[in-house]
Amino acid sequence: MTKQELPKAYDFKSTEPRIYAMWEAGGFFKPHNDPNKPNFDPNVKPFVIAIPPPNVTGELHIGHAMFVSVEDLMTRYHRMKGFSTLWVPGTDHAGIATQLMVERDLLKTEEVTREEIGREEFLKRTWEWKRKYGGMITNQIRRLGASCDWDRERFTLDEGLSRAVREAFVRLYEKGLIYRGPRLINWSPGLKTAVSDLEVEYSEENANLYYFKYMLAGSDEFIPVATIRPETILGDTAVAVHPEDERFKKFIGKKVIVPILGREIPVIADEYVSMEFGTGALKITPGHDPNDYAIAQRHNLPIISMLDVSAKVNENGGKYQGQDRFDARKALWNDMKEAGLVIKTEPYRTTIPRSQRGGEIVEPMISEQWFVKIETLAKAGLDVVRDGRIKIVPERFEKTYYNWLENIKDWCISRQLWWGHRIPVWYCPDNHMTVAREDPTQCATCGSKEIRQDDDVLDTWFSSGLWPFSTLGWPEQTPDLKYFYPTSYMETGYDILFFWVARMIMSGLEYTGEPPFHTVYLHGLVRDEHGHKMSKTKGNVIDPLIIMDDLGTDALRFTLLVGSTPGNDTNVGVKKVEANRNFANKIWNAGRFVINAIDGLQSADKLGDYTLADSWIWARLQGLVRDVERQFQNFQYGQAGQQIYDFIWSDFADWYVEIAKQELAEGGPRAARAADTLARVFDMSLRLLHPFTPFVTEEVWGHLHHALRESPLKDICKDWPDALIVAKFPEPRDVEDWETPKLDEFAMLQEIIRSIRNLRAEKNVSPAKKLAAQFSAGDKFDLLQSQSGIISSLANLNPEEVKFEKSLKKKTEDAVALVVGSVEVYIPLAGMVDVANEKARLEKELKEAESHIQQLENLLGGDFANKAPAALIAKEREKLAAYKDTAEKIKAQLK
Repeated sequence: MTKQELPKAYDFKSTEPRIYAMWEAGGFFKPHNDPNKPNFDPNVKPFVIAIPPPNVTGELHIGHAMFVSVEDLMTRYHRMKGFSTLWVPGTDHAGIATQLMVERDLLKTEEVTREEIGREEFLKRTWEWKRKYGGMITNQIRRLGASCDWDRERFTLDEGLSRAVREAFVRLYEKGLIYRGPRLINWSPGLKTAVSDLEVEYSEENANLYYFKYMLAGSDEFIPVATIRPETILGDTAVAVHPEDERFKKFIGKKVIVPILGREIPVIADEYVSMEFGTGALKITPGHDPNDYAIAQRHNLPIISMLDVSAKVNENGGKYQGQDRFDARKALWNDMKEAGLVIKTEPYRTTIPRSQRGGEIVEPMISEQWFVKIETLAKAGLDVVRDGRIKIVPERFEKTYYNWLENIKDWCISRQLWWGHRIPVWYCPDNHMTVAREDPTQCATCGSKEIRQDDDVLDTWFSSGLWPFSTLGWPEQTPDLKYFYPTSYMETGYDILFFWVARMIMSGLEYTGEPPFHTVYLHGLVRDEHGHKMSKTKGNVIDPLIIMDDLGTDALRFTLLVGSTPGNDTNVGVKKVEANRNFANKIWNAGRFVINAIDGLQSADKLGDYTLADSWIWARLQGLVRDVERQFQNFQYGQAGQQIYDFIWSDFADWYVEIAKQELAEGGPRAARAADTLARVFDMSLRLLHPFTPFVTEEVWGHLHHALRESPLKDICKDWPDALIVAKFPEPRDVEDWETPKLDEFAMLQEIIRSIRNLRAEKNVSPAKKLAAQFSAGDKFDLLQSQSGIISSLANLNPEEVKFEKSLKKKTEDAVALVVGSVEVYIPLAGMVDVANEKARLEKELKEAESHIQQLENLLGGDFANKAPAALIAKEREKLAAYKDTAEKIKAQLK
């Protein structure tokens, strides 16, 4: 083994951690132009991405693998293009998710609730939990090859970001954009907190529609009403009918009596009521239904909340106080039955709101919460996309974005949790409010020293909305903020376009006066190989950690990247990853061949002229560089990856390498030119591929670099850097005049070789058998004559029995004719097959075909044709036609 020779197989298990450690130790993940260093140049353009921060206590799933692969590709490409590149890593404290995990752990291990140990102790435990499990996700992101600047890693609850959150809250409060007030919100009784509209999932479920009588006060008449939540009758404050409904017009303005409770409430007219739905009359419960709440606002109705924070009936529910909402439903309905107020129940299909986190039914409830007045922020967020300062890729999501922001409601930012950024508001005994950037020691209004902080924390999206600038030091005007902000791309899943992206845009404009990035790139969801959503219950979840252990990181990354187009879902199966593991091996083997060619070179004093194959591979490579650059500019990374794959696998390995083997065998200047071309083309191929599969390309390129430095071709690598990660990305050149003719000429050779190979396969010719061939070449005579060695070698012809003529005076008897453009190729049958064996084989096949024909004709001529379904008869007729066609072809071959 020479000192440069690569091991036979690529061992990704030992290579990946070693390469990653080398990159990190070499400082390659850091921006080369750092505003904190003395040699900083403000004119060098930066490229910046802030990572979508994963939950700090989460574990890597396939969705993480997708965004890390895409963002690392973007980062590596821009780094190789010479940008001062910064990819900011970090994690999110993930309020509800983390608190739930810690609560469950406490219950399981110590059998205590958070209320029992108290807020201070619970927060201490949560920080311990974060320290224990918080590094897991970042280590897993490193495994994917993420070239983040880990020295700039941030956490949404770290000191700097907590200051940014306070600053943001206080600024909005001072501008009158934050207020506290009663509002109908989505309440999660299990989590005992408000959840945003976006955290509620609606599912079609079976329920019951309960019909009952609303008795008119002092009368035997009643209005029939239907509901799916009879327990909310306890909070009713009106019955509404349509003003044009003839059935109920006479009741408008009268009073009806709330069942069991006996309260009197008005009958009102409102055009919202549908005359067709249910009974045409609607019970109004403004404390527990958003539509009823809107009606109550229009008619100045009182709002009664009949549930407490645990979804148990409160003091407004009379004798049902203390009962769970679903128990109260049964009890109240039974009492109404006994009172003769029940009409009927019937099954009903409806949408039920459930919490995304816990899956329980969410209860609309009136609650005192903190809100952001969103209208002016939303307008700015709309303008910045409409006027093109921010571009969304793919463009079709702009419509979704506009739709959301045009119909946005004030944002409820308070959560009844303990883990998170506590709201910076303090109250004194007289209920004066102090809102401050630093913890106050006394009330700002009356000077009372007795102050307590608001118990609620801020919605997680409030802090992650500040992420692109808070991670760079805002509100301080740090060197990082001045140079790296605004960032460049925001890459994330389309499913959080509104949750996160819209809030970052609104926040960036509000606090910094600038859009936080100029491009939003949205990737789709990762589904299983059949296009189904991955879920633990279906058992179709692909664990990226297992895949990386079994098949390597590059194979997983390449599968995700090449399978994806902007905004569309990607189907991923293990078979696809296996195929891309084979691609990593193909690169490795190509590397072994190129390095052996370099090692075997005695001299490179004189390089031979470029052959047609050399010119062709260069023209193909230049075309590829142009295509890849265009695809990258259009965010079509999947297409770019596929084209690089096709070039390396087919053009380079299957064609050029095979031709180069002959040229290397010749020795001398011819071999030197082949080795030179192999080294240069392979180097550029590895550079193009590096953003997709960083580990195998870095490893092979390192060996290539070493081999060249020790070889007569050392001039090739004189300007190369120490590592591929910072090598220059190939730049596209204008098309040169020589390219197209060389491509056309070589394409003609490929067609001829493929035609002969296909014929060999069709006739089952042994690979060991070299065939004779006669060419009628016409105006391609000089080309084919000059390339006869390549044609003979790659089509497995006997060079001594290959003849080229401009036009054949006499065509070979018993030969198969192949036509490729203006060229005719004649290959004698006798040399191809053993005629006696071939005849016996064909006769056997003919006999089988005729037997099938006889059976099918008998079947279709009998009762079957009258009794069987039409589709089945048609299928059998198709079979018969196919066997007849086969029989005719065999007869022609036998002739």
